[in-house]
Amino acid sequence: MTRSLQVMMMMTVLLGFTDCVWTLAAPGGVTMDSVNMKHVLKWLPLQAHCDTAVLYSVQFQGEFELTVLNGSWVDAPECQQTPHTHCDLTYDLGSDSDYNLRVKAACGSKLSSWNRLDRSFNRRDTVLTVPEMVLTGDGGALQVTFDKLPLTAVVKVTVWKRDDELQADVYTMDSEQKVLNVPALQEGVEYCVRAHTALNTQLYSSSSDTQCVSITGPDAAWKRPTTVAVTVIIMAGLLFAVFWSIVHCRADACQSYFHKDPLPQSLRSDWDIQIPLSPEEAELCEKIKVMPGVDC
Repeated sequence: MTRSLQVMMMMTVLLGFTDCVWTLAAPGGVTMDSVNMKHVLKWLPLQAHCDTAVLYSVQFQGEFELTVLNGSWVDAPECQQTPHTHCDLTYDLGSDSDYNLRVKAACGSKLSSWNRLDRSFNRRDTVLTVPEMVLTGDGGALQVTFDKLPLTAVVKVTVWKRDDELQADVYTMDSEQKVLNVPALQEGVEYCVRAHTALNTQLYSSSSDTQCVSITGPDAAWKRPTTVAVTVIIMAGLLFAVFWSIVHCRADACQSYFHKDPLPQSLRSDWDIQIPLSPEEAELCEKIKVMPGVDC
């Protein structure tokens, strides 16, 4: 009987202690937003009255912590006592194992309990977007430049001559490479390119839109600006020559160069217009002779 009383008293004390410690609600809406191998844990801001800023802390537990370290949790270094409602875990979740994630809130000495992500997260579940690429075709080579590629992924680039996609070549490059060079292509021929990213044999992004570019020779890099510069110089010289000739032209020479032709007869102002009249109109238009008045 005495032992039972002791157990009940200990449980009462522990429950009272728990009520004192967990005085904040746990953060809700814990979700993982993973795009292109960038993993960001998010949660809703705590709706509670707090005299100071609400601070959040994040922990993760991978397969190593779960099996080898007896289920221990690891603090996310960049997300301890942070006022933000998100945590970038890209470099913390560094393997293809399943991770458990949790977050808690603190307001001064008040603490909340931990709230976990609904299910474990694996970075292979990330969403791969269509790669952004820029094509250039100078110097007899094709250059494909990529931007914002996902970490640890590979990029597969398909290159073919226009209207000959059945003879396409596929190139594979690491995401860290960023630029793919395809040399020794036929000058004046148009080549088309399409690309997608791949994380493993099962995860692919959608293919990019097909882009085509014409391959120019090695001299095109200087021919184009040289042609433009020469054209501008020639036009400027011609305009200067015409302007100088007009300014320094003598009167007799200018008259011979700029001869003024007389206006044609149809454009002269002294027109003699004859309007034919019908016989009736002619009778109405007879001349009336006015006689001088006679005083009585």
